[in-house]
Amino acid sequence: MRVFTPGEIAEHNESKYQGVLVAAKYARELNVLPHDTQLADQKKLSTRALEAITSGQVDYRLVKRRRPEVE
Repeated sequence: MRVFTPGEIAEHNESKYQGVLVAAKYARELNVLPHDTQLADQKKLSTRALEAITSGQVDYRLVKRRRPEVE
């Protein structure tokens, strides 16, 4: 099992919290892939996602949440 420090996660993100949230979302996206297209290694999806986030392989952008207009 690989341990990721908060400093590692924050290195390629604005904060450690944002990095963990992006990694969780990315792990969910990896889970949606068909099993034959997933990587052959037996690492957990969360570990793969955190490795991708800490190495800078994942590019993402934040989108502001739309709030319903109040009449």
